Amino acid sequence: MFWVLFLLTAWAGALLSCARLLSAATDDAPPAPGATAHHHDELNLYEVAYLAGGPRRVAELTLLSMERQRRLLLTRTGWATVLDPVGRDPLERSVLDAFGPDGQSPVESVRTAVAAHEAVRALADRLGAAGLALPEEARAGIASGVEAVRGASALVLVMAAASLVVPSGGASPTFIMCWFALPLVLTLGCLGIARVESHPYSSWASPAGQKLLTALDRERGRGEPLAAMAVRGVRAVGDPGLRAALSRGNRGTLPRQREY
Repeated sequence: MFWVLFLLTAWAGALLSCARLLSAATDDAPPAPGATAHHHDELNLYEVAYLAGGPRRVAELTLLSMERQRRLLLTRTGWATVLDPVGRDPLERSVLDAFGPDGQSPVESVRTAVAAHEAVRALADRLGAAGLALPEEARAGIASGVEAVRGASALVLVMAAASLVVPSGGASPTFIMCWFALPLVLTLGCLGIARVESHPYSSWASPAGQKLLTALDRERGRGEPLAAMAVRGVRAVGDPGLRAALSRGNRGTLPRQREY
């Protein structure tokens, strides 16, 4: 009956990890009063980009916006050149600050610097105060919870395999596997629910923020290039050259990697 001990271990891992993920998902800070009534027309594109893709999306949107105004030159090789050294808002100034004295820099270097800039942190704080963005602690908690559930799924499989090589006390392998299928279904179902609940946007946006993103994508995202890019990322950029420039060094343009 050693397999029963393995089964109990599998159940313990599954229950504890799922409880951890559930706790992280329900411990998000509640929206500020009136946040759910916030209309998407009141969001600027920088805010939309943050909710949809976080700080790096904000940096990419700023780069693309300045390029469309002929104030930056983005090349397919992944380099950016300053054409107009005057920033019109804090985020544009953060982009210009990221360039070297010769006014040229790799797009990835600029993107990384802007994503960590105080202007982006201020934008994040503003959205968090409005109840539209998840605080950093909540995002980290959800990501940690998902990793724990994935680990528990692997634990169940390992315990199931181990149970087949120890004395079974007369129990058939099919019977044993049926018992191990239950905690596996629990962990995989928990992961599936987490994925559905966060689709199609990343965990940067709170539930209220995701509703605004859905409305914006439906009403404006398909007709305005910058709005489409803010919501859907670099893959929504129509110009292949610009898409290549913004994609250099950016793992976010590869097949979607969940952040939670």
